[in-house]
Amino acid sequence: MDKPSETQSSAAIERWLIEHEGNVTDAATLFSDLCERLLAADIPLVRASTGLPALNPQAFTFNLRWSRGACTEEIIRQHGIESTSTYINSPVAELHRGAPFVRRRLDIPDPQMDFPILHELRDEGVTDYLALPLKFTEGRSSFVGWGSDRPGGFTDRDIALLQGIMPALSLRFEIVATRRMARDMLNTYLGHDAASRVLAGAVQRGTGTGIRAAIWSSDLRGFTAMADRMSIHDLVTTLDDYFECMARPVQEHGGEILKFVGDGMLAIFRCEPDDATACTRALDAAFDAFARLHELNQGRAIGGGAPLRTGIALHVGEVIYGNIGATDRLDFTVIGAAVNEVARTETMCARLGRPLLATAAFAANDRRKTMESVGFHALRGMREPRELFAAPLHMISGES
Repeated sequence: MDKPSETQSSAAIERWLIEHEGNVTDAATLFSDLCERLLAADIPLVRASTGLPALNPQAFTFNLRWSRGACTEEIIRQHGIESTSTYINSPVAELHRGAPFVRRRLDIPDPQMDFPILHELRDEGVTDYLALPLKFTEGRSSFVGWGSDRPGGFTDRDIALLQGIMPALSLRFEIVATRRMARDMLNTYLGHDAASRVLAGAVQRGTGTGIRAAIWSSDLRGFTAMADRMSIHDLVTTLDDYFECMARPVQEHGGEILKFVGDGMLAIFRCEPDDATACTRALDAAFDAFARLHELNQGRAIGGGAPLRTGIALHVGEVIYGNIGATDRLDFTVIGAAVNEVARTETMCARLGRPLLATAAFAANDRRKTMESVGFHALRGMREPRELFAAPLHMISGES
């Protein structure tokens, strides 16, 4: 069979990029498939890389690196990378400064080695390197770097084909990047489960699902006085450090953070497969949070900072999980009597001098029976006094 012509190869790859047939393909798989198709079209690739823009608190961009015969690797480039020499002295920065392309032949005498990455490429056997811009809408841009190991590098036909597919590739990659940015933003601000529900179409006001969950409510002690005496920068830094101590254990023990309100945090642990399992995970997360806060306070003490104190309340019960709010401004959260009860219980932490309190319903599901009764107490808005339970102080890091 005759080899496909340049036009046919280019057109086939462009058509494949555009006609996705409604399939959702992740960026790494898409890039791997593209490189394999280019190999099949006789483009002598040995290595390729690209980057996708991100809206993620931990990532500035997501870079993809493909090597012939190996899986595509995803590399997270953190915020601040754009100010480092790694970026500034790179072909990518040259493209961002307006260069239409960057090409360097590496198998010729006295090659132009003006970017540090070229030494790595030559050591890997790359004979020719070509970087092309990916142009997205709204002024965003990225790149694709192509590396060949064929003696003599890329031919004019190879370069024409690679340049020809860039518009279609830019369009497809922007779709992939936008989908990922939307998912990351929703995960960041709503939590993973709520984000999945919203992306699946759960966006109507007043829609909700009844679920059973262990509920966590926590609050930073002395926040008002702290806000009065601290600079804005120090206050935000302190809150970030504090919430890291609270949030990370909740997530690691299978909980879902629903919201931060000032210095407070609301989270749930679904009762799957049963109440006792959810309560165990919530209690383990609470003990872990106190341990992390104790470690943070040790560091603050070295720097002369005052210790941070928190109150955590735990309850288990039925809640409504869904969209609450105004017509065009919704909050995906939980509501119900159980949420009110855990919030009222949390206010008792400071009054009773116990950093960790639980309701009778929660304590009944404490498999280790670590909680001890501290008597019946009137809770605001509750008709009858509630029996509250506390973890012994010696079990809470920094409270013994």
